[in-house]
Amino acid sequence: MENLDSRMERLERGYRRMQGIAFAAMALAGVGLGVAVLKDEAQGGSLVVSRLTLTDAQGRTRATLATQGDGSAGLVLSDASGNPRALLGVTQDGSPRLRFSTDDGNTLAELTVYSNEAPRLAFAKKGGPEFFAVGLFADGSSRLELADPDGRPRAILGADEYGSPGLLLVDRTGQPRATLRVSPSNSASLVLEGHDGEVFRAPSSVQ
Repeated sequence: MENLDSRMERLERGYRRMQGIAFAAMALAGVGLGVAVLKDEAQGGSLVVSRLTLTDAQGRTRATLATQGDGSAGLVLSDASGNPRALLGVTQDGSPRLRFSTDDGNTLAELTVYSNEAPRLAFAKKGGPEFFAVGLFADGSSRLELADPDGRPRAILGADEYGSPGLLLVDRTGQPRATLRVSPSNSASLVLEGHDGEVFRAPSSVQ
């Protein structure tokens, strides 16, 4: 005859087995409920979520794909320490953006397209302002800027909407000192300005 201890052990095993089955059934029911909630929005077996997070083997977040309440959306890639390093997103006004950052969050490079037709590429030093930027404006003009360590543009090379080029050199106070330009009528001009406000214009024979 089976003793009392054996019977108790058998009953406990049966109870644990039934408990596991119950938990599994509850989990499947929860999944089924979630699928039912998403069923109206998901077609063809699609997964419809507002945020998706990928983690590595140590449980650290390495990639996050999410939408925001303001209408923006983006993919953020993080390093092994969890610091966001790369962003591919679309802003609330529909402008796509690609950004690369340091481990402490300072932007080093950024490419943005404004108004469906105005791309801009900018580089910055770690912990500092932008020192290089080039872009195309909605009116068709273009501009390249070189800045000093304080972020002040010092050399500006550009072309207007007609393609006429020009170069502007600026001092540390933001005052233009040299301007070289070719007009739409193909006439050239050179203007130099001294510290005392004296202006030199190249003679017409040089223009």
